[in-house]
Amino acid sequence: MQDLPTEIFAIATVREIDRTAIEDHGIPGYTLMTRAAEAAVKEARRRFPGARRWQVLCGAGNNGGDGYVVARLAAEQGIVVSVAALTDPEQLKGDAATAYGDFAASGGIVMPWDGGGLDAEAELLVDAILGSGLERDVGGEFAVCVDAINAHPAPVIALDIPSGIHGDTGRRMGCAVSADATVTFVGLKSGLFLGDAQDYCGDIVFSALGIPADSRGNPQPVLQRLPDSAFATALSRRDRGAHKGNFGHVLVIGGGPGMPGAVRLCGEAALRAGAGRVSVATHPSHAQMIVASRPELMCHAIGDAKDVTQLVEKADVIAFGPGLGQSQWARDLYDVVVASQCPGVWDADALNLLAAKPGKRAHRVITPHPGEAATLLGKQASEVQADRPAALRQLSERYDGVAVLKGAGTLVSSSAGAPWLCTAGNPGMAAAGMGDVLTGVIAAMLGQGLPAELAAIVGVEVHARAGDRAAAQGERGLLASELADELRGVVNP
Repeated sequence: MQDLPTEIFAIATVREIDRTAIEDHGIPGYTLMTRAAEAAVKEARRRFPGARRWQVLCGAGNNGGDGYVVARLAAEQGIVVSVAALTDPEQLKGDAATAYGDFAASGGIVMPWDGGGLDAEAELLVDAILGSGLERDVGGEFAVCVDAINAHPAPVIALDIPSGIHGDTGRRMGCAVSADATVTFVGLKSGLFLGDAQDYCGDIVFSALGIPADSRGNPQPVLQRLPDSAFATALSRRDRGAHKGNFGHVLVIGGGPGMPGAVRLCGEAALRAGAGRVSVATHPSHAQMIVASRPELMCHAIGDAKDVTQLVEKADVIAFGPGLGQSQWARDLYDVVVASQCPGVWDADALNLLAAKPGKRAHRVITPHPGEAATLLGKQASEVQADRPAALRQLSERYDGVAVLKGAGTLVSSSAGAPWLCTAGNPGMAAAGMGDVLTGVIAAMLGQGLPAELAAIVGVEVHARAGDRAAAQGERGLLASELADELRGVVNP
Protein backbone atom coordinates (compact mmCIF):
# COMPACT_ATOMS: atom_id res chain seq x y z
CA MET A 1 0.00 0.00 0.00
CA GLN A 2 1.43 3.36 -1.02
CA ASP A 3 1.88 6.25 1.39
CA LEU A 4 -1.57 7.43 2.33
CA PRO A 5 -2.99 10.19 4.55
CA THR A 6 -3.53 9.28 8.18
CA GLU A 7 -7.14 10.50 8.40
CA ILE A 8 -10.07 8.46 7.05
CA PHE A 9 -13.54 9.92 6.60
CA ALA A 10 -17.20 9.09 6.20
CA ILE A 11 -18.63 9.55 2.70
CA ALA A 12 -20.74 12.51 3.85
CA THR A 13 -17.59 14.25 5.11
CA VAL A 14 -15.72 13.70 1.84
CA ARG A 15 -18.67 15.15 -0.04
CA GLU A 16 -18.60 18.17 2.23
CA ILE A 17 -14.88 18.67 1.54
CA ASP A 18 -15.68 18.53 -2.17
CA ARG A 19 -18.56 20.98 -1.78
CA THR A 20 -16.48 23.39 0.30
CA ALA A 21 -13.71 23.42 -2.30
CA ILE A 22 -16.17 24.10 -5.11
CA GLU A 23 -18.68 26.49 -3.56
CA ASP A 24 -16.67 28.30 -0.91
CA HIS A 25 -13.23 28.38 -2.51
CA GLY A 26 -14.06 28.61 -6.19
CA ILE A 27 -12.44 25.45 -7.53
CA PRO A 28 -14.65 24.35 -10.46
CA GLY A 29 -16.11 20.89 -10.11
CA TYR A 30 -15.03 19.98 -13.61
CA THR A 31 -11.47 20.94 -12.73
CA LEU A 32 -11.56 18.47 -9.84
CA MET A 33 -13.06 15.81 -12.12
CA THR A 34 -10.29 16.35 -14.64
CA ARG A 35 -7.62 16.12 -11.94
CA ALA A 36 -9.17 12.86 -10.74
CA ALA A 37 -9.03 11.42 -14.22
CA GLU A 38 -5.45 12.62 -14.69
CA ALA A 39 -4.44 10.87 -11.46
CA ALA A 40 -6.16 7.66 -12.55
CA VAL A 41 -4.60 7.66 -16.02
CA LYS A 42 -1.16 8.37 -14.59
CA GLU A 43 -1.46 5.47 -12.14
CA ALA A 44 -2.87 3.11 -14.77
CA ARG A 45 -0.01 3.85 -17.17
CA ARG A 46 2.58 3.54 -14.40
CA ARG A 47 1.18 0.26 -13.15
CA PHE A 48 0.29 -1.31 -16.51
CA PRO A 49 2.62 0.29 -19.07
CA GLY A 50 2.06 -2.47 -21.62
CA ALA A 51 -1.72 -2.05 -21.70
CA ARG A 52 -2.47 -0.27 -24.97
CA ARG A 53 -6.16 -1.17 -25.27
CA TRP A 54 -8.52 -0.03 -22.50
CA GLN A 55 -12.23 -0.42 -21.91
CA VAL A 56 -13.95 2.05 -19.57
CA LEU A 57 -17.28 1.09 -17.99
CA CYS A 58 -19.31 4.20 -17.14
CA GLY A 59 -22.38 4.61 -15.00
CA ALA A 60 -24.30 7.70 -13.97
CA GLY A 61 -23.21 10.59 -11.75
CA ASN A 62 -19.73 11.90 -11.17
CA ASN A 63 -18.16 8.43 -11.07
CA GLY A 64 -19.30 7.94 -14.65
CA GLY A 65 -18.10 11.46 -15.43
CA ASP A 66 -14.65 10.54 -14.13
CA GLY A 67 -14.71 7.58 -16.47
CA TYR A 68 -15.49 9.70 -19.55
CA VAL A 69 -12.59 12.04 -18.74
CA VAL A 70 -10.30 9.03 -18.23
CA ALA A 71 -11.34 7.73 -21.65
CA ARG A 72 -10.67 11.09 -23.34
CA LEU A 73 -7.28 11.62 -21.69
CA ALA A 74 -6.16 8.06 -22.39
CA ALA A 75 -7.14 8.40 -26.07
CA GLU A 76 -5.16 11.64 -26.29
CA GLN A 77 -2.13 9.67 -25.11
CA GLY A 78 -2.47 7.10 -27.87
CA ILE A 79 -4.38 4.43 -25.97
CA VAL A 80 -7.08 2.58 -27.92
CA VAL A 81 -10.15 3.21 -25.78
CA SER A 82 -13.69 1.86 -25.89
CA VAL A 83 -16.47 2.98 -23.56
CA ALA A 84 -19.52 0.98 -22.51
CA ALA A 85 -22.28 3.02 -20.84
CA LEU A 86 -24.60 1.39 -18.34
CA THR A 87 -26.84 4.46 -18.28
CA ASP A 88 -27.81 6.76 -21.15
CA PRO A 89 -25.07 9.42 -21.27
CA GLU A 90 -27.53 11.89 -22.79
CA GLN A 91 -29.32 11.92 -19.42
CA LEU A 92 -26.25 12.97 -17.44
CA LYS A 93 -26.24 16.32 -15.67
CA GLY A 94 -23.68 18.85 -14.47
CA ASP A 95 -20.00 18.01 -14.64
CA ALA A 96 -20.71 14.43 -15.72
CA ALA A 97 -22.62 15.73 -18.74
CA THR A 98 -19.72 18.04 -19.57
CA ALA A 99 -17.31 15.10 -19.31
CA TYR A 100 -19.38 13.02 -21.71
CA GLY A 101 -19.78 15.96 -24.10
CA ASP A 102 -16.03 16.57 -24.21
CA PHE A 103 -15.35 12.89 -24.84
CA ALA A 104 -17.89 12.76 -27.65
CA ALA A 105 -16.55 16.01 -29.16
CA SER A 106 -13.06 14.50 -29.22
CA GLY A 107 -14.34 11.71 -31.44
CA GLY A 108 -14.95 9.19 -28.70
CA ILE A 109 -17.58 6.52 -29.30
CA VAL A 110 -19.85 5.25 -26.54
CA MET A 111 -21.58 1.91 -26.87
CA PRO A 112 -24.53 1.11 -24.63
CA TRP A 113 -23.99 -1.85 -22.35
CA ASP A 114 -26.31 -4.57 -23.62
CA GLY A 115 -25.12 -7.48 -21.54
CA GLY A 116 -23.28 -8.88 -24.51
CA GLY A 117 -19.92 -8.91 -22.81
CA LEU A 118 -16.77 -6.84 -22.67
CA ASP A 119 -14.05 -6.19 -25.22
CA ALA A 120 -12.23 -9.54 -25.25
CA GLU A 121 -9.03 -7.83 -26.42
CA ALA A 122 -8.99 -5.14 -23.72
CA GLU A 123 -5.76 -5.11 -21.76
CA LEU A 124 -7.12 -2.90 -18.95
CA LEU A 125 -10.61 -2.31 -17.59
CA VAL A 126 -11.60 0.89 -15.79
CA ASP A 127 -14.50 0.68 -13.32
CA ALA A 128 -16.42 3.97 -13.30
CA ILE A 129 -19.86 2.48 -12.73
CA LEU A 130 -21.26 3.18 -9.26
CA GLY A 131 -18.77 5.03 -7.06
CA SER A 132 -19.13 5.70 -3.35
CA GLY A 133 -22.82 6.62 -3.14
CA LEU A 134 -24.21 3.08 -3.35
CA GLU A 135 -26.95 2.32 -0.79
CA ARG A 136 -28.65 -0.80 -2.17
CA ASP A 137 -27.56 -4.15 -3.55
CA VAL A 138 -26.25 -4.22 -7.10
CA GLY A 139 -28.76 -5.87 -9.41
CA GLY A 140 -29.93 -6.21 -13.00
CA GLU A 141 -27.51 -5.34 -15.79
CA PHE A 142 -25.19 -3.67 -13.30
CA ALA A 143 -24.66 -7.04 -11.60
CA VAL A 144 -24.19 -8.70 -14.99
CA CYS A 145 -21.53 -6.14 -15.86
CA VAL A 146 -19.76 -6.55 -12.52
CA ASP A 147 -19.62 -10.31 -13.04
CA ALA A 148 -18.27 -9.79 -16.56
CA ILE A 149 -15.52 -7.52 -15.26
CA ASN A 150 -14.50 -10.07 -12.64
CA ALA A 151 -14.44 -12.85 -15.25
CA HIS A 152 -12.31 -10.86 -17.72
CA PRO A 153 -8.56 -11.64 -17.72
CA ALA A 154 -7.47 -7.98 -17.90
CA PRO A 155 -6.45 -6.08 -14.75
CA VAL A 156 -8.93 -3.59 -13.31
CA ILE A 157 -8.53 -0.03 -12.05
CA ALA A 158 -11.45 1.22 -9.94
CA LEU A 159 -12.22 4.93 -9.69
CA ASP A 160 -12.77 6.16 -6.10
CA ILE A 161 -14.08 2.79 -4.79
CA PRO A 162 -14.87 -0.53 -6.49
CA SER A 163 -18.45 -0.64 -7.71
CA GLY A 164 -20.57 -2.63 -5.26
CA ILE A 165 -18.61 -1.72 -2.11
CA HIS A 166 -20.43 0.47 0.42
CA GLY A 167 -18.50 3.70 0.90
CA ASP A 168 -18.81 3.80 4.70
CA THR A 169 -18.93 0.18 5.86
CA GLY A 170 -16.94 -1.60 3.13
CA ARG A 171 -19.72 -4.17 2.84
CA ARG A 172 -20.18 -5.94 -0.49
CA MET A 173 -23.62 -4.93 -1.73
CA GLY A 174 -24.69 -8.11 -3.49
CA CYS A 175 -21.65 -8.23 -5.77
CA ALA A 176 -18.62 -6.01 -6.31
CA VAL A 177 -15.83 -5.35 -8.77
CA SER A 178 -12.56 -7.01 -7.77
CA ALA A 179 -9.95 -4.37 -8.60
CA ASP A 180 -6.19 -4.66 -8.84
CA ALA A 181 -5.93 -1.03 -7.72
CA THR A 182 -8.31 1.69 -6.59
CA VAL A 183 -7.51 5.34 -7.21
CA THR A 184 -9.48 7.35 -4.68
CA PHE A 185 -9.93 11.10 -4.45
CA VAL A 186 -10.38 14.09 -2.11
CA GLY A 187 -10.34 12.05 1.14
CA LEU A 188 -9.87 8.45 2.15
CA LYS A 189 -13.20 6.71 2.71
CA SER A 190 -13.75 4.28 5.58
CA GLY A 191 -15.36 1.83 3.16
CA LEU A 192 -11.97 1.26 1.54
CA PHE A 193 -10.64 -0.33 4.74
CA LEU A 194 -13.55 -2.01 6.51
CA GLY A 195 -15.77 -5.02 5.91
CA ASP A 196 -15.31 -6.86 2.63
CA ALA A 197 -13.38 -4.04 0.97
CA GLN A 198 -9.91 -5.43 1.54
CA ASP A 199 -10.70 -8.32 -0.80
CA TYR A 200 -11.86 -5.97 -3.58
CA CYS A 201 -9.85 -2.72 -3.53
CA GLY A 202 -6.40 -4.03 -4.39
CA ASP A 203 -3.71 -1.41 -3.87
CA ILE A 204 -5.13 1.94 -2.78
CA VAL A 205 -3.75 5.10 -4.38
CA PHE A 206 -4.82 8.54 -3.20
CA SER A 207 -5.02 11.97 -4.80
CA ALA A 208 -6.18 15.07 -2.91
CA LEU A 209 -6.86 16.67 -6.33
CA GLY A 210 -4.84 19.71 -5.39
CA ILE A 211 -7.40 20.95 -2.86
CA PRO A 212 -5.39 23.14 -0.43
CA ALA A 213 -5.62 22.40 3.27
CA ASP A 214 -7.27 25.78 3.92
CA SER A 215 -9.97 24.91 1.38
CA ARG A 216 -10.99 21.65 3.04
CA GLY A 217 -12.71 23.08 6.11
CA ASN A 218 -12.19 21.20 9.38
CA PRO A 219 -13.33 17.65 8.57
CA GLN A 220 -13.52 15.15 11.41
CA PRO A 221 -12.20 11.66 10.61
CA VAL A 222 -13.97 8.45 11.61
CA LEU A 223 -10.69 6.49 11.65
CA GLN A 224 -7.03 7.43 11.86
CA ARG A 225 -3.74 5.75 11.04
CA LEU A 226 -0.59 6.12 13.12
CA PRO A 227 1.82 8.51 11.36
CA ASP A 228 5.26 7.10 10.63
CA SER A 229 6.75 10.02 12.54
CA ALA A 230 4.84 9.05 15.70
CA PHE A 231 5.86 5.41 15.22
CA ALA A 232 9.53 6.41 14.98
CA THR A 233 9.28 8.73 18.00
CA ALA A 234 7.73 5.98 20.14
CA LEU A 235 10.63 3.70 19.21
CA SER A 236 13.40 6.29 19.37
CA ARG A 237 17.05 5.42 19.99
CA ARG A 238 17.88 4.44 23.55
CA ASP A 239 20.26 6.34 25.79
CA ARG A 240 23.77 4.90 25.91
CA GLY A 241 23.59 4.60 29.69
CA ALA A 242 20.33 2.65 29.73
CA HIS A 243 19.98 -0.62 31.67
CA LYS A 244 17.37 -3.39 31.65
CA GLY A 245 15.51 -1.84 34.54
CA ASN A 246 14.60 1.12 32.31
CA PHE A 247 12.54 -1.02 29.97
CA GLY A 248 10.14 -2.82 32.22
CA HIS A 249 9.62 -6.21 33.83
CA VAL A 250 6.88 -8.10 31.98
CA LEU A 251 5.23 -11.04 33.71
CA VAL A 252 3.47 -13.50 31.37
CA ILE A 253 0.80 -15.55 33.15
CA GLY A 254 -0.73 -18.50 31.36
CA GLY A 255 0.13 -21.88 29.90
CA GLY A 256 -2.30 -24.23 31.55
CA PRO A 257 -1.77 -27.99 31.38
CA GLY A 258 -0.75 -29.04 27.87
CA MET A 259 -0.46 -25.47 26.54
CA PRO A 260 3.14 -24.27 26.96
CA GLY A 261 3.57 -22.80 23.48
CA ALA A 262 1.45 -19.70 23.98
CA VAL A 263 3.38 -18.33 26.97
CA ARG A 264 6.67 -19.22 25.31
CA LEU A 265 5.73 -17.22 22.20
CA CYS A 266 4.38 -14.33 24.26
CA GLY A 267 7.46 -14.13 26.46
CA GLU A 268 9.93 -14.23 23.60
CA ALA A 269 7.92 -11.60 21.69
CA ALA A 270 8.09 -9.29 24.71
CA LEU A 271 11.86 -9.70 24.82
CA ARG A 272 12.30 -9.14 21.09
CA ALA A 273 10.07 -6.06 21.25
CA GLY A 274 12.39 -4.51 23.84
CA ALA A 275 11.21 -5.45 27.34
CA GLY A 276 14.06 -5.32 29.85
CA ARG A 277 13.10 -8.50 31.70
CA VAL A 278 10.43 -11.12 31.11
CA SER A 279 9.19 -13.69 33.60
CA VAL A 280 6.81 -16.51 32.77
CA ALA A 281 4.41 -17.91 35.36
CA THR A 282 3.07 -21.20 34.07
CA HIS A 283 1.92 -24.68 35.04
CA PRO A 284 4.67 -26.72 36.73
CA SER A 285 4.71 -29.26 33.90
CA HIS A 286 6.01 -26.60 31.47
CA ALA A 287 8.55 -24.55 33.37
CA GLN A 288 11.64 -26.61 32.63
CA MET A 289 10.76 -27.02 28.95
CA ILE A 290 10.28 -23.28 28.41
CA VAL A 291 13.49 -22.15 30.07
CA ALA A 292 15.44 -24.84 28.20
CA SER A 293 14.26 -23.52 24.83
CA ARG A 294 14.62 -19.82 25.70
CA PRO A 295 17.01 -19.31 28.64
CA GLU A 296 16.51 -15.52 28.58
CA LEU A 297 13.03 -16.10 30.04
CA MET A 298 12.78 -16.40 33.82
CA CYS A 299 10.32 -19.24 34.27
CA HIS A 300 8.33 -20.01 37.42
CA ALA A 301 6.30 -23.14 38.15
CA ILE A 302 2.91 -22.11 39.51
CA GLY A 303 1.14 -24.86 41.40
CA ASP A 304 -1.57 -22.64 42.84
CA ALA A 305 -2.52 -18.99 43.14
CA LYS A 306 -0.32 -18.22 46.14
CA ASP A 307 2.76 -19.04 44.03
CA VAL A 308 2.05 -16.15 41.65
CA THR A 309 1.15 -13.43 44.16
CA GLN A 310 4.70 -12.30 44.86
CA LEU A 311 5.56 -12.31 41.15
CA VAL A 312 2.58 -10.07 40.42
CA GLU A 313 3.73 -7.61 43.08
CA LYS A 314 7.17 -7.28 41.45
CA ALA A 315 5.97 -6.94 37.83
CA ASP A 316 5.63 -3.68 35.91
CA VAL A 317 3.26 -5.20 33.33
CA ILE A 318 1.23 -8.40 33.25
CA ALA A 319 0.55 -10.23 29.98
CA PHE A 320 -2.37 -12.40 31.01
CA GLY A 321 -4.14 -15.19 29.20
CA PRO A 322 -1.99 -16.98 26.56
CA GLY A 323 -2.75 -20.69 26.89
CA LEU A 324 -4.43 -20.05 30.25
CA GLY A 325 -7.45 -22.32 29.87
CA GLN A 326 -10.51 -22.08 32.08
CA SER A 327 -9.72 -24.65 34.75
CA GLN A 328 -9.92 -23.98 38.45
CA TRP A 329 -6.16 -23.32 38.33
CA ALA A 330 -6.83 -20.60 35.72
CA ARG A 331 -9.71 -19.12 37.70
CA ASP A 332 -7.58 -18.86 40.82
CA LEU A 333 -4.86 -17.02 38.88
CA TYR A 334 -7.56 -14.75 37.44
CA ASP A 335 -8.62 -13.71 40.94
CA VAL A 336 -5.03 -12.76 41.81
CA VAL A 337 -4.60 -10.65 38.66
CA VAL A 338 -7.96 -8.93 39.14
CA ALA A 339 -6.94 -7.94 42.68
CA SER A 340 -3.69 -6.40 41.40
CA GLN A 341 -3.43 -2.83 40.16
CA CYS A 342 -0.58 -3.71 37.78
CA PRO A 343 -1.09 -2.53 34.18
CA GLY A 344 -1.74 -5.41 31.84
CA VAL A 345 -2.58 -6.86 28.46
CA TRP A 346 -5.35 -9.46 28.54
CA ASP A 347 -5.98 -11.98 25.78
CA ALA A 348 -7.37 -15.44 25.06
CA ASP A 349 -8.96 -17.19 28.05
CA ALA A 350 -8.38 -14.18 30.28
CA LEU A 351 -11.04 -12.54 28.10
CA ASN A 352 -13.41 -15.49 28.39
CA LEU A 353 -13.06 -15.33 32.17
CA LEU A 354 -13.57 -11.57 32.04
CA ALA A 355 -16.80 -12.05 30.08
CA ALA A 356 -18.06 -14.28 32.89
CA LYS A 357 -17.08 -11.69 35.53
CA PRO A 358 -17.24 -8.31 33.74
CA GLY A 359 -15.37 -5.42 35.28
CA LYS A 360 -13.84 -2.12 34.24
CA ARG A 361 -10.16 -1.28 34.52
CA ALA A 362 -8.50 1.88 33.22
CA HIS A 363 -4.96 0.51 33.04
CA ARG A 364 -5.73 -2.59 30.96
CA VAL A 365 -5.46 -3.39 27.24
CA ILE A 366 -7.80 -6.12 25.99
CA THR A 367 -7.02 -7.78 22.64
CA PRO A 368 -10.00 -9.86 21.46
CA HIS A 369 -10.43 -11.40 18.05
CA PRO A 370 -14.02 -11.18 16.70
CA GLY A 371 -15.13 -14.39 18.44
CA GLU A 372 -13.79 -13.24 21.80
CA ALA A 373 -15.28 -9.79 21.25
CA ALA A 374 -18.64 -11.42 20.64
CA THR A 375 -18.35 -13.30 23.93
CA LEU A 376 -17.39 -10.10 25.76
CA LEU A 377 -20.38 -8.27 24.26
CA GLY A 378 -22.93 -11.07 24.38
CA LYS A 379 -23.52 -11.18 20.63
CA GLN A 380 -22.53 -13.15 17.54
CA ALA A 381 -19.17 -12.82 15.82
CA SER A 382 -21.01 -11.94 12.59
CA GLU A 383 -22.54 -8.94 14.36
CA VAL A 384 -19.09 -7.79 15.48
CA GLN A 385 -17.74 -8.07 11.95
CA ALA A 386 -20.75 -6.31 10.44
CA ASP A 387 -19.82 -3.09 12.28
CA ARG A 388 -16.35 -3.35 13.77
CA PRO A 389 -16.09 0.33 14.84
CA ALA A 390 -19.34 0.00 16.78
CA ALA A 391 -18.13 -3.21 18.45
CA LEU A 392 -14.87 -1.49 19.40
CA ARG A 393 -16.79 1.39 20.95
CA GLN A 394 -18.97 -1.04 22.94
CA LEU A 395 -15.90 -2.89 24.23
CA SER A 396 -14.39 0.37 25.43
CA GLU A 397 -17.58 1.43 27.13
CA ARG A 398 -18.18 -1.90 28.85
CA TYR A 399 -14.63 -2.69 29.98
CA ASP A 400 -12.82 0.67 30.05
CA GLY A 401 -9.10 0.85 29.30
CA VAL A 402 -7.96 0.27 25.71
CA ALA A 403 -9.61 -2.20 23.36
CA VAL A 404 -7.84 -3.82 20.41
CA LEU A 405 -10.22 -5.54 17.98
CA LYS A 406 -8.02 -7.89 16.01
CA GLY A 407 -8.57 -9.01 12.43
CA ALA A 408 -7.99 -7.66 8.94
CA GLY A 409 -7.74 -3.96 9.64
CA THR A 410 -7.16 -4.19 13.39
CA LEU A 411 -8.82 -1.35 15.31
CA VAL A 412 -7.59 0.27 18.53
CA SER A 413 -9.83 2.45 20.67
CA SER A 414 -8.95 6.09 21.22
CA SER A 415 -9.79 8.10 24.32
CA ALA A 416 -10.12 11.24 22.22
CA GLY A 417 -11.09 11.27 18.58
CA ALA A 418 -11.35 8.56 15.97
CA PRO A 419 -10.25 4.96 16.57
CA TRP A 420 -6.88 3.85 15.26
CA LEU A 421 -6.73 1.61 12.20
CA CYS A 422 -3.80 -0.59 11.22
CA THR A 423 -3.53 -1.11 7.46
CA ALA A 424 -0.39 -3.29 7.60
CA GLY A 425 -0.49 -7.07 7.93
CA ASN A 426 -1.47 -9.95 5.67
CA PRO A 427 -3.61 -13.13 5.56
CA GLY A 428 -0.61 -15.27 6.47
CA MET A 429 -1.05 -13.95 10.00
CA ALA A 430 -4.29 -15.89 10.33
CA ALA A 431 -2.44 -18.68 12.14
CA ALA A 432 -2.06 -20.11 15.61
CA GLY A 433 0.09 -18.15 18.05
CA MET A 434 -0.08 -14.77 16.32
CA GLY A 435 -2.25 -13.31 19.08
CA ASP A 436 0.19 -14.54 21.73
CA VAL A 437 2.99 -12.68 19.97
CA LEU A 438 0.88 -9.52 19.80
CA THR A 439 0.14 -9.71 23.53
CA GLY A 440 3.87 -9.88 24.24
CA VAL A 441 4.64 -6.96 21.94
CA ILE A 442 2.03 -4.66 23.50
CA ALA A 443 3.17 -5.66 26.98
CA ALA A 444 6.73 -4.75 26.00
CA MET A 445 5.59 -1.34 24.80
CA LEU A 446 3.86 -0.73 28.14
CA GLY A 447 6.98 -1.85 29.96
CA GLN A 448 9.07 0.67 28.02
CA GLY A 449 6.90 3.50 29.30
CA LEU A 450 4.40 4.15 26.52
CA PRO A 451 0.90 5.16 27.65
CA ALA A 452 -1.62 2.35 27.20
CA GLU A 453 -3.28 3.69 24.05
CA LEU A 454 0.02 4.46 22.33
CA ALA A 455 1.46 1.13 23.47
CA ALA A 456 -1.50 -0.65 21.91
CA ILE A 457 -1.41 1.03 18.51
CA VAL A 458 2.40 0.96 18.27
CA GLY A 459 2.34 -2.69 19.32
CA VAL A 460 -0.28 -3.51 16.70
CA GLU A 461 1.76 -1.72 14.02
CA VAL A 462 4.98 -3.46 15.06
CA HIS A 463 3.25 -6.84 14.96
CA ALA A 464 1.67 -6.21 11.56
CA ARG A 465 4.84 -4.86 9.97
CA ALA A 466 6.82 -7.81 11.31
CA GLY A 467 4.18 -10.05 9.76
CA ASP A 468 4.68 -8.38 6.39
CA ARG A 469 8.44 -8.85 6.64
CA ALA A 470 8.00 -12.48 7.60
CA ALA A 471 5.65 -13.07 4.65
CA ALA A 472 8.25 -12.01 2.09
CA GLN A 473 8.64 -15.65 1.06
CA GLY A 474 4.90 -16.23 0.97
CA GLU A 475 1.90 -15.87 3.25
CA ARG A 476 0.69 -19.45 3.40
CA GLY A 477 2.56 -21.42 6.04
CA LEU A 478 3.80 -18.40 8.02
CA LEU A 479 4.56 -19.33 11.64
CA ALA A 480 4.12 -17.08 14.66
CA SER A 481 7.71 -17.79 15.69
CA GLU A 482 8.88 -16.55 12.28
CA LEU A 483 7.01 -13.30 12.86
CA ALA A 484 8.66 -12.98 16.27
CA ASP A 485 12.05 -13.33 14.59
CA GLU A 486 11.28 -10.17 12.56
CA LEU A 487 10.33 -7.99 15.53
CA ARG A 488 13.84 -6.79 16.22
CA GLY A 489 14.13 -5.25 12.77
CA VAL A 490 10.84 -3.42 13.17
CA VAL A 491 11.34 -1.99 16.67
CA ASN A 492 14.59 -0.34 15.59
CA PRO A 493 13.30 1.99 12.84
